[in-house]
Amino acid sequence: MADRGASPLSLPDDWPDHPDPILALNRMGGFDWDLDAGVMQMDAQAHEIFDLRPDEYDDHPETLGSRVPPGEARRLDTVVSQALKAGSENYGAYFRVRCRDGSLRWTHTQGYIRRDESGRPRRIIGIVRDATQELRDTEARRDQALQEDNRRRQTNVVQLTTAALAHARTVQDVIDVLKDTHGLTHLGATSLVMGLVEAGRIRLIAEGPAGSFVPGTDVTGIDEPYPMSEAVRTLSPRFIESPEEFAERYPGLWQGITGLDITSAAYLPLIVQACPIGAMGLLYSDRRGFTAEERNILVALGSSISQSLQRAMFYEQETDLAQGLQQAMLPRTIPSVPGADLAVRYRAATIGGSFGRDIGGDWYDLIPLPGGRVGAVIGDVQGHDTHAAAVMGQLRIVLRAYAAEGHPPATVMARASVFLDELDTDRSATCLYAEADLSTGVLQVVRAGHLDPLVRRTDGSCRRVPVPGGLPLGLSAEFGRLDYPVGTMELDTGDTLLLCTDGLVERPGADLDDGMESLSALVAAGPDDVHGLADRLIDAAGERGGGDDVALLLLRRRAPDGARPGGRLKQLVTPGDPEALAETRRMIRTAVGAWGAGERADEIELVADEMITNVLMHTEGSAVVTLRALTGSERRVRVEVEDSSSALPRRREAGESGVSGRGLLLIETLTDVWGVEARGGGKCVWSEFVVAEDPDPA
Repeated sequence: MADRGASPLSLPDDWPDHPDPILALNRMGGFDWDLDAGVMQMDAQAHEIFDLRPDEYDDHPETLGSRVPPGEARRLDTVVSQALKAGSENYGAYFRVRCRDGSLRWTHTQGYIRRDESGRPRRIIGIVRDATQELRDTEARRDQALQEDNRRRQTNVVQLTTAALAHARTVQDVIDVLKDTHGLTHLGATSLVMGLVEAGRIRLIAEGPAGSFVPGTDVTGIDEPYPMSEAVRTLSPRFIESPEEFAERYPGLWQGITGLDITSAAYLPLIVQACPIGAMGLLYSDRRGFTAEERNILVALGSSISQSLQRAMFYEQETDLAQGLQQAMLPRTIPSVPGADLAVRYRAATIGGSFGRDIGGDWYDLIPLPGGRVGAVIGDVQGHDTHAAAVMGQLRIVLRAYAAEGHPPATVMARASVFLDELDTDRSATCLYAEADLSTGVLQVVRAGHLDPLVRRTDGSCRRVPVPGGLPLGLSAEFGRLDYPVGTMELDTGDTLLLCTDGLVERPGADLDDGMESLSALVAAGPDDVHGLADRLIDAAGERGGGDDVALLLLRRRAPDGARPGGRLKQLVTPGDPEALAETRRMIRTAVGAWGAGERADEIELVADEMITNVLMHTEGSAVVTLRALTGSERRVRVEVEDSSSALPRRREAGESGVSGRGLLLIETLTDVWGVEARGGGKCVWSEFVVAEDPDPA
């Protein structure tokens, strides 16, 4: 315990007969050591510090051997010798003195070395003082600092663990936090066990490390003689401070853990609102006993873990309920559709990265329709809660019902919008409805504020198909009855239609068009199989994360099996909507071409146009146009135009310069057969065209 911090000293000329009063006042003794003569004079205070009477000291340092133990003397000699050899001006050291009664006293000395002109040491003048109280105070301060450091460390463990638990969503997350390097290791424990109370018993949910499980303890009764059971039963912790105490109090459990070298343990009840939900045990291999402060810290840790566990249990219950509701609202099964390969996927939104999932209003549906047709639906109700899921379920059922009634796609969407508005839920929804005739590949698509569909061609390319759209569903009260234009597109054999919600496309900070391009590239690079492609897309969405759920529907058109059935398409044309009339013409031309009746496409389109114009001009109402491919002894195309007027069409004479009055004449001339049928309060004018057999039915 050397001290090189001594300062120069000066002694009075008549020292030691008259000691320095300042030294005496501070209970310090002085000495003057003549190195040449080997004589060291000490004053009375120095004699007292060495517990020597004046007659017991003969001014020779060797005489102090009776008071300075050999080991201390050697250490002190080493300090002095090193200072003399090194040319130092001073030295300092702590050493022990054995008093007259045999006790040891800590002493401190400081010496100032005086040298001659050549640097040779001649004399040491110094002081000596009792340092027992000083070192005792220093030791006390060191112990206090150590305790405070230990307290801070343990408090830091609680804070770190609590902070980590704040991000735990599930019970397994809580267990992982406690068992990883920031949990169990920081707690200083060798092993951890945790159990939850279920139906009056404790079910073990965590134990570690591997190999520490005690057979028969996976489920235990609260009244059984186990420390966790006692902690739950009494709502108070159980501290086991030694192996002997463990073996005596819990012999059955002790026999199962003797190989873990356990020296103490703390079993903490996990209590929430005065009710035990479980218990946790921390087992130690390097400590015996627990201070009062350590016990308080462990109890505080148990309280923090209890709150996290309860939050995790509530979250899992809510998640199970939400997912159950979500699954109940989505179709349980997707029907097989002749001529198509189908795949659907749903992925719940991820909240807070990879922790937990939320419920949303995204949905998909597939609706078998008469004539070999099928309706494909994708939609997204605003919001991420059970209300959104409930609205989604109602909207899905309504869309299915309207489609199954035979309404054209535009009517299905318009009625669904009115229904959602009348629900008074303050929710809107985006939706896309595609009605496909798989025999021809013709699709009629209606879009209500939703994403455009994607089509992957047989050559592997994928492109976005722009479809005219209307406002989201549920806004009828603000904008009146909404109209939804119908777009027509065609799927060739082997083409795949992709419908999805925006959770598959949108990325934070990225443009929607960029997201659609990225999705198109991902689809193009994906597998041909629709199920493999669907898995690839959902996995990509999971890797990207995000706060929105994803619904996905893939429909791949196959080559028809055997004879191709007749097809049917339907379109609504309202007065004052030239775009609907133009779209109907495109639908007719596309369909008759796909049905192999291209040689009569002009005639069919002209007759249909005339029939529709008659309705718009003479009934002041809408026209419902239905196009059918009929099979039988001969192949025919049938055009039906339905209106709400019961007045039958009649011939009118056209003047020489007249442009009207020739409608029925035109129909009679171009069609093979035509007629009129009553339809409820209205009528249907129809025309049929015999077409040649298709040389390539595929």
